[in-house]
Amino acid sequence: MSHFTTVKTEIKDIEALRDACRELGVDLEPNAEARGYATARMRADHVIRLKGPYDIAVSGRDSKGYTLTTDWWQGHVEKEVGPQFGRLTQLYAVHKTMREARKRGHLVTRRKEKNGAVRLVIQGGGWAS
Repeated sequence: MSHFTTVKTEIKDIEALRDACRELGVDLEPNAEARGYATARMRADHVIRLKGPYDIAVSGRDSKGYTLTTDWWQGHVEKEVGPQFGRLTQLYAVHKTMREARKRGHLVTRRKEKNGAVRLVIQGGGWAS
């Protein structure tokens, strides 16, 4: 029997999450219903609408961030976002870091390594006159 499982994360910036979703080719919809096994549904603040039969519910921003909840049955979600949301959270971290660095006036360049890692180079801004 399949069911929804919640994973605690450090997602605090919904726009950085939206950027990560866009890069993965999926949509982040506000106030929607996530699909699970058979007729299982879960309403959430945001839903990452996946291409397969299940979605990811993004719920309840509190001081610790949003939670991600999905139905892991038969690996459908894992195929799109990685085990335990690995690719999704990696891209979230990349986009969050880039947003914060640019806010502070830094130049950010990004490069994907052969092993799949993402390398960010952040160069200082705010030149003294």
